Amino acid sequence: MDSPTATDDPSGRPATIGALRESGWTAVPVKEELRRNAVARISAGEPLIPGLSGYDDTVLPQLENAVLAGHDVIFLGERGQAKTRIIRSLTTLLDEWMPIVAGSELRDDPTNPVSRHARDLVAQHGDGTPVEWVPRARRFAEKLATPDTSIADLIGEIDPIKVAEGRYLSDELALHYGLVPRANRGIFAINELPDLPERIQVGLLNVLEERDVQIRSSMVRLELDVWLVASANPEDYTNRGRIITPLKDRFGSQIRTHYPLEVPTEVDIIRSEARAIELPDASVSVPDYLVDVVATFSHLARASSHVNQRSGVSVRLSVSNYEALAANALRRGLRGGERDVVARVDDLDALAASTSGKIEIESFDEGRDGAIIENLLSGAVLAVFRERVPAEMLMSITDSFDEGTVVHTGEHVGSREIASLLEQIDALRMPVATLTGGDESPGAVASAVEFVLEGLHLSKRLNKDSVGVHSTYRSR
Repeated sequence: MDSPTATDDPSGRPATIGALRESGWTAVPVKEELRRNAVARISAGEPLIPGLSGYDDTVLPQLENAVLAGHDVIFLGERGQAKTRIIRSLTTLLDEWMPIVAGSELRDDPTNPVSRHARDLVAQHGDGTPVEWVPRARRFAEKLATPDTSIADLIGEIDPIKVAEGRYLSDELALHYGLVPRANRGIFAINELPDLPERIQVGLLNVLEERDVQIRSSMVRLELDVWLVASANPEDYTNRGRIITPLKDRFGSQIRTHYPLEVPTEVDIIRSEARAIELPDASVSVPDYLVDVVATFSHLARASSHVNQRSGVSVRLSVSNYEALAANALRRGLRGGERDVVARVDDLDALAASTSGKIEIESFDEGRDGAIIENLLSGAVLAVFRERVPAEMLMSITDSFDEGTVVHTGEHVGSREIASLLEQIDALRMPVATLTGGDESPGAVASAVEFVLEGLHLSKRLNKDSVGVHSTYRSR
């Protein structure tokens, strides 16, 4: 009999061990269950982890191999590389429902219970022992490794309350089980494994190899069925601890994660992860070329000698910068009386605040953090400008500035005023139309105009003077 599906009502499933046997249900180890469901997903051409961008040809094939091989897995990578997200998404490979002995702390298999409580219950009631159906979400346990984590947290400890009630210290029923035994027949994840003290890591050795646990002086052998998954930052970054060699040796696969390899991949992640700003009477949009600037900024930071690459440049930086850009545009629009706001180059100044806390600047001179961030941002704007705007469209624009045209921009300059430049500088029309895709709204046109002017300035074809939130473009 198949395991229940998402549409099944677990109350309609077998309610006792006898009914469960008659239904034909058979238990399989959790790794076999994961393998079976992974095979079905791979055979159907579906991704193992839905909604994960940039890992199709790198991380996911390694993860598929690990699941098919039945390996415990450790994900190694810098911060912001979706390690925790991948781990939490692995629950989708579990069956939708799983039967357990009702009331069992260890989610005992009704046909092969491991805990004393479940064994006694089955011995007493036989085929009449009640069965409970557990959804896949409850078959996942997670622990963030911290220096104060104890063996009691992970494996278990003698419960003094149960001892006070009259049980012997050697009685298995006097135990309070830790997170690992309670994850029996499911997935247990440890985040930041190197932060776990080495003496506590030793307690996991038997779990990974012999699949049993020993608690204090109690001679308890629990045949656990658990898939252990862990995450870690590179040791040269954390400097807070290490994974002991015997424990590392017991993980079947170590999978190295990475940051997005291409700007379009980073853009996809930004679009899917960033929180939209929604107001009943106002809206804000960010043009594609400015989203490219945000993503390119992160890529340049990852290649910069001024940024500590051991600590990494998280994808969270890109998401936060996008949100800060949109928020600044909205604030500018609200103060200027605009309700349909489009982000402009002016709004990129907001990225300084959202960037400072997420990257570690390495500089011999104090106080240069802001200048380094500004240079990276200028480099991102210039790179996107050269990619988006063909050089042949720019030849005649500087002629108007040579004839004395001066353009003022900034937070206090409205979109209509900037958009009106198309009437003064006809050469702007073609590059602006290329950027807007034909959108003739004042906000879209103003954003494109300002982007072209900033690109010309960074290309050393125009001068730009900035005082506070005001900027002036003029001929060189």
